[in-house]
Amino acid sequence: MKKANPVAGIWAYAEFGAVIASFLPIMAVSKLRHRGDPTQRVPGQWMRRLGRVATRLSTIWKFDIEGERPADIDTKGYVVVANHESQADPFLLCFLPWDMRWVAKESLFKQPLSGWAMHLGGDIPLRRGEGESVRACLQECERALEGGISVMMFPEGTRSHGGELLPFKDGAFSLAIAAGVPILPIALAGTRAMRPKHSRWFGKAHACAKILEPIATSGMTEADVPALREKTRTLIADALVELRPRYDSIDE
Repeated sequence: MKKANPVAGIWAYAEFGAVIASFLPIMAVSKLRHRGDPTQRVPGQWMRRLGRVATRLSTIWKFDIEGERPADIDTKGYVVVANHESQADPFLLCFLPWDMRWVAKESLFKQPLSGWAMHLGGDIPLRRGEGESVRACLQECERALEGGISVMMFPEGTRSHGGELLPFKDGAFSLAIAAGVPILPIALAGTRAMRPKHSRWFGKAHACAKILEPIATSGMTEADVPALREKTRTLIADALVELRPRYDSIDE
């Protein structure tokens, strides 16, 4: 894997910042108009447009989407889960062809520009390890799912240093069982070269999000969380075996 290019990285920061700043006024109006909507569908659509525009104006990233979207995902909520390789993951996930509300750690919402956009786009903050925050997050996720929109979570909780798939946490799977909705696994490959953990720069790379088969949770109880969690992790791990040789090794 090649090192990130500081020149390309500086351009990426400038371009991303300009795009976010141009979208914020529109997103503020959308947030105000749809403030009572538990799905935050329209504000979220503006957030994902922002991600797609920023990517398309970039000179350093190329994205592919593989797999088939569930036929009912426009009207039925899923708990969507993906492996977490890079800060570039959300940009790639913006190209998935359906609406979602995303769960992200609360500190990201405090960042200038990008954090403001996350708030205005209807994403859901979480302070990990704090019971009150976790309960509020899950309650908001359940409201969104009941409204017919999917919720996006990274069950690893953080990015690994070397790209290995970390153990999955229970939260996404408990939520899916409690809400009676399916899990939709997504495998991401190639994004680590775009922004490795602890790197200050964005790098040039080619990445892919592969949509895997949904996993039904009907009839499951909390006792089934470990099996559901490990089944999902195995599906993503197996998909990465096929994807990574095609994307992680692509020359810049």
